[in-house]
Amino acid sequence: MRAAIFDTFRGPIEIRRVADPQLPEDGVVIRVAANGVCRSDWHGWIGHDSGIQLPHVPGHELAGVVEAVGRQVRDFAVGDRVTVPFVVGCGRCAECRDGSPQVCADQFQPGFTAWGGFAEYVAIPRADCNLVALPEALDFVAAAALGCRFATAWRAVIEQGRARPGEWLAVHGCGGVGLSAVMIAAAAGALPIAVDVSAEALSLARDCGAVATLDGRAVDDIPAAIAELTGGGAQLSLDALGSPLTARNSLLGLRPRGRHVQVGLLLGEDAGTPLPMDRVIGAELEIRGSHGMAAQRYPQLLDAVAAGRLAPQRLVSRRLSLSAGADLLARMDQFPGSGIAVITDFSA
Repeated sequence: MRAAIFDTFRGPIEIRRVADPQLPEDGVVIRVAANGVCRSDWHGWIGHDSGIQLPHVPGHELAGVVEAVGRQVRDFAVGDRVTVPFVVGCGRCAECRDGSPQVCADQFQPGFTAWGGFAEYVAIPRADCNLVALPEALDFVAAAALGCRFATAWRAVIEQGRARPGEWLAVHGCGGVGLSAVMIAAAAGALPIAVDVSAEALSLARDCGAVATLDGRAVDDIPAAIAELTGGGAQLSLDALGSPLTARNSLLGLRPRGRHVQVGLLLGEDAGTPLPMDRVIGAELEIRGSHGMAAQRYPQLLDAVAAGRLAPQRLVSRRLSLSAGADLLARMDQFPGSGIAVITDFSA
């Protein structure tokens, strides 16, 4: 099969012929139809993820068709249209049995702990408890947009953040996750404020339902601006980028007893980012992490898409070849373009 592969961290990402994946007895092989290009994969290429073994094929936002089925699989068949969360649980541990495979200690992550979707085929184990069947009305490009960013934003806003109608929600960083969060918050009746340094991203955020936008290049004190807009601070705030500045601003822009959800990755030298814990204690703020979403939670999200309340396809800004996707991945630290880029052509 053709795949985008790198042999060293920060090294060239080359398109090469490699062996097809082996079929797990409890899993499937998927013929990849679409795979998103995500900044999390850039972190992996940089060397921020200890689970990656070289050589490596990235890609964790995939959708496609089941090509082969292991003998232990009962719920899926060849030809099924599927996607998969970027965290695949073991299905046996206490967290998985409790419905939280996204924090499974024995988790499998396509594109991180194993080769991912920057390839024609990908193998996914533990299929019965982790694959998500796709409705015929949802195309593969939109399904790939769901993968990490839309599903992650859904869990962060709806489940971890517990967004309520009429609440102010500040979204710091309007990449794929942030724009998804704005759209989901607006659909839930919340009042999203979008914060970014890109005029294009802020324009997309308004299209997705942001009631106000703040340009970080023009506003010196983002928390103060949020407090002024909301009459005392947001009830809920997301750091959807993952930087010391956005994490701090997200916390400081909350009103007393507000809720902060950390979605963007703080890795490498940012892993030990100090936070204003005096403010957390004094204002009784709540801090939660959000790490993907379980396969069992997808039906509610898919129902919202089917009903037209959410439109992940609107966030797809580019459809790329495999080689163009590999080139874009190596430049993700420059935040090139807005919206979500999806690889759809695996022949070039």
